[in-house]
Amino acid sequence: MPRILVIVPAPVSGEQLELRRAQAAVAGLPEDVEVDYRAVRASADNQVSHHDYALSEICILEAGLSAEEEGYDAVCIDTVSDSGVNTLRSMLDIPVVGPGRTSYLVALMLGNRFSVVTMWDRWKPLVKKTLTDLQMLDRCASIRTIGMEPDTRGLLEGKEDETFSKMLEAARLCIDEDGAEVICLGSTTMHDAAEFLTARLEVPVVNPGPLSYQVASLLIRLRLAQSRAAWPSPVKPKEEMIRAMIEAAAGFTE
Repeated sequence: MPRILVIVPAPVSGEQLELRRAQAAVAGLPEDVEVDYRAVRASADNQVSHHDYALSEICILEAGLSAEEEGYDAVCIDTVSDSGVNTLRSMLDIPVVGPGRTSYLVALMLGNRFSVVTMWDRWKPLVKKTLTDLQMLDRCASIRTIGMEPDTRGLLEGKEDETFSKMLEAARLCIDEDGAEVICLGSTTMHDAAEFLTARLEVPVVNPGPLSYQVASLLIRLRLAQSRAAWPSPVKPKEEMIRAMIEAAAGFTE
């Protein structure tokens, strides 16, 4: 049975973790694929600065370090920022899949230009960073936001009426004014809106989280993983140091 570990970039549990698990139900995975969710033990409050990016990288890295030893066949990261993807790829021989890179590449299989709809302006640099790494900025028609600070723990629960209509308005502008032929959701925290938008737009809507699970499942079956030429292993891994850092961070509550 193929097993996929999804790493949630916030230290959540209970009902908040269930909100993330809802993505697996709409991913359309084969019945024999098992998807488990694991939250990081510590994190930045949000990813809006390089300070936050650095903290997220190390926290996600620690959460996935033992995935291969635990018998998982692939790891997915539950954030479109793709934080931790590159570091985990250097440490693991199983595929590590980021929803940001995956959604933008698939968008170009569906159209010539795509737009990204995300929550607020402070997340735009994360989108641009991945697009720059992929040399795809010129294929992105626009990045539009709905002007709402995201809730990385409660997601859109209780705010659907307000957020869905704003997302639809932003997506409509991407299509009508910017020339987008595909819409990519700019955060896995927005996954609940995918069905709503798909039913109301004439272009494909890419839901990054569930898509990344499908890609991970295919890579497992095809026995493919990241290239060591692109993501070389460290000369001397510092796994215990990484775990000690996060152990200390997990007890820091201020």
